[in-house]
Amino acid sequence: MLLVGAGLANGLIALRLAALRPELEVVALEAAPRPGGNHTWSFHESDLTVEQDAWLAPLVAHRWPAQSVRFPAFRRRFATGYRSIPSERLAAALEALPNLELRCGTEVATVAPDGVTLADGARLAADCVIDGRGFRPSAHLQLGFQKFVGLELRFAAPHGVAEPVIMDATVDQGGDYRFFYLLPFGADRLLIEDTRYSDAPDLDRGRMAEEILGYAAAQGWAIDERLREEAGVLPITLAGDAEAFWADMPAGVPPVGLRAGLFHPTTGYSLPDAVRLAELVAETRPLSSAALYERIRAYALARWEAQGLFRFLNRMLFDAADGAGRYRVLQRFYRLPEPLIRRFYAGSPTFADKTRLLVGKPPVPIPAALGCISERAFRRRPRRNLVAGAV
Repeated sequence: MLLVGAGLANGLIALRLAALRPELEVVALEAAPRPGGNHTWSFHESDLTVEQDAWLAPLVAHRWPAQSVRFPAFRRRFATGYRSIPSERLAAALEALPNLELRCGTEVATVAPDGVTLADGARLAADCVIDGRGFRPSAHLQLGFQKFVGLELRFAAPHGVAEPVIMDATVDQGGDYRFFYLLPFGADRLLIEDTRYSDAPDLDRGRMAEEILGYAAAQGWAIDERLREEAGVLPITLAGDAEAFWADMPAGVPPVGLRAGLFHPTTGYSLPDAVRLAELVAETRPLSSAALYERIRAYALARWEAQGLFRFLNRMLFDAADGAGRYRVLQRFYRLPEPLIRRFYAGSPTFADKTRLLVGKPPVPIPAALGCISERAFRRRPRRNLVAGAV
């Protein structure tokens, strides 16, 4: 097997295959010097089954029993566990696998169902080739963007944040839906991310880093050391044609992760889908490019069909609300019952949940909300396409 890219999705696939099918010879080709990149992947305890949480546990560096949100109208704590995985944990786990050959610093020119051609012209053959090189821009998707810059900081004194604050939206919105995300890695260590749901994918890392330093100063935190920086732009799906999206894929080469459109449409979280897909790959027989392509395609299309409500809510957030008032959509959402919110994050709302999400006065002008209902009509509007290289 050839894994093209050694990020989250392919990394979890390699780990699951090593546990369940150790007889397979797996080669991972990664352009960067080390697998995993520079990321912090987080998820809610309720996103995974008990069994999934157990096999993922060695990668988890931080666990908290609860989390909270902050909005102009209220603050709320949720008794839902939260987990974080740093990319260093994934990299170390992959480097220790006995049946995985990691080839980092390797550029791939083309992929095919029976092998890949490297940038230097060398050809590698395989029974199964998986493409995990990140999001693939498509004219068949209309998108908004979640963009963020994060700084991991050490402070001169304890910061007092005991549990993750997944959204502090009490800050100036600046024309987007904007919030700060806080992960306490120690009594004096904190990851602070400036996150914006924006119409455009452009990312001003320098300015957003300065905003983070300003936020820390406003909390009274004296910075002792700047430890690390990470940044990203994630697609947020508003509407699209999933069949056409898949028709544009290289025939017979199974994509995974963001490349397959497998991420939470509203939050951008990709880890739960990556866990489920790793299990799907490990149980596929025969493990060939053709068989796996059909299974992943069917799985992704079924997920798309089940996620219409999420895309409608995204259209409400990006299209029906004005920039300064976008936070009201999420402010209303976080007043809902906690079990509903858990199922929403897990991507599995019940029929009753969907009904509850849609009843009542919308937090946007009613004519604008009505204009977001039909995904087919929304797709006929001027497109919001991801520019190459934005994610």
